[in-house]
Amino acid sequence: MEQRDREAIMEIVGEEHFTTELIDLVSYSYDGSDHNHRPEAAAFPADTAQISLIMQLANERRFPVVPRGAGTSMTGSAVPIKGGLVLDLVRMNRILEIRIPDRQVMVQPGVVYAALQKALAPSGFCFPPDPASGKVCTLGGNVATNAGGIRGAKYGVTRDYVLALEVVLPDGRVVHTGSKCMKSSSGLDLTRMFVGSEGVLGIITEITLKINPKPQASCTAIASFATLQQAGQAVTDVMCSGILPSVLEIMEENTIRVLRENAKADLPDVKALLLVETDGYTEAEAAYGMEKVVAAFQANGADTISRAKDKQESEKLWTIRRAVGSTSGSLRPNNLSEDVTVPISKVPQLLEGIQKIMQGQPYPFVIFGHAGDGNLHPKIMFDGSDPQQVREVHLLADKVFQLTCDLEGTLSGEHGIGLAKAPYMNLEHEPLAMDLMRLLKRTLDPNNVLNPGKMALDG
Repeated sequence: MEQRDREAIMEIVGEEHFTTELIDLVSYSYDGSDHNHRPEAAAFPADTAQISLIMQLANERRFPVVPRGAGTSMTGSAVPIKGGLVLDLVRMNRILEIRIPDRQVMVQPGVVYAALQKALAPSGFCFPPDPASGKVCTLGGNVATNAGGIRGAKYGVTRDYVLALEVVLPDGRVVHTGSKCMKSSSGLDLTRMFVGSEGVLGIITEITLKINPKPQASCTAIASFATLQQAGQAVTDVMCSGILPSVLEIMEENTIRVLRENAKADLPDVKALLLVETDGYTEAEAAYGMEKVVAAFQANGADTISRAKDKQESEKLWTIRRAVGSTSGSLRPNNLSEDVTVPISKVPQLLEGIQKIMQGQPYPFVIFGHAGDGNLHPKIMFDGSDPQQVREVHLLADKVFQLTCDLEGTLSGEHGIGLAKAPYMNLEHEPLAMDLMRLLKRTLDPNNVLNPGKMALDG
């Protein structure tokens, strides 16, 4: 970027909403991943018109622009790897309209997930996807990465709730996609094209989301198993039982041990634990679902099955589950956290395969995740200041990705590709598919100014 570019951006957003201060640029050099690169400037646009003018300028002057929400990305999606300008959408944080009769809300991209849930609570409605970073992550980031969460098995992911978008294209033009209707078969689905595109095709400036009535009742239980095969078959049987649990989580033996030793969790010494929740609009509906789940657990030889007697016991179980990431992450200065996903029936094979890959390695690791939709989180802890450890851990990740794809899986169930998984795209996608993705990127962004370097699309 040249000085005249900085001055032009300052004129668009206002001097107080533009920065080249080192302390700010360092803050924008990283996200939730281990990747980092400092931008040359950052701006805080107030509306779609300002973003449009900035993208017109960037396309003409050929400098990179990286849109950013809360920076919670686990893959480097928000890292300005080519420098340039970071567009922080924090000022675009208004809930524009809540339309309960139409079961939808219109929001700007900077609205925090938790703020939307709070605004919807009095009406008895909710936005069902529930990413782990929900207290801080923004809805624009949720849409850009197609974020999921622990309730994905029953309620799906962000893509399932996006009805319409307003998007600023790389050349500054503004396009409106989708409709305000619950369903539409009109034309190509441009909305789904932008969901999960990680800001490489356009900058999302307005989002129309479908919302659901919030279930009023829930039941929680935890079951232990002596083998991964038993736990895996129990998951398959539950998902084929005629009901859908709202949550079905798995924790394998390494995760259990870490929680017992480092978080003082009262957990049994077993090969696997399944933590499950059923919900409904009546207590009877939630209880009926839990009976089906327990029957599947019993049929697969569960050693123990413990049901939460009340909300306090239920919250205690979920507190243990939520502690996995922070507890394991504290074992070393750095961690590599993935979100590989396989068909549900192949969860045991993925678990066993990752354990085999890690066998004899000096690095602490855990495997946990959303068994109900086949989405697992292997997490390897290491010291990022040691180049040898970095190389070795990434070689282990190579093997995990290869195993996942060999099992007909996907590199990412909810985090996205970003920088971290870009080198592995050819494991999952055939050459023609990659050619089509790159053609789409070149067509919309021929000068490669919008979030360059991500998803292996620059070639």
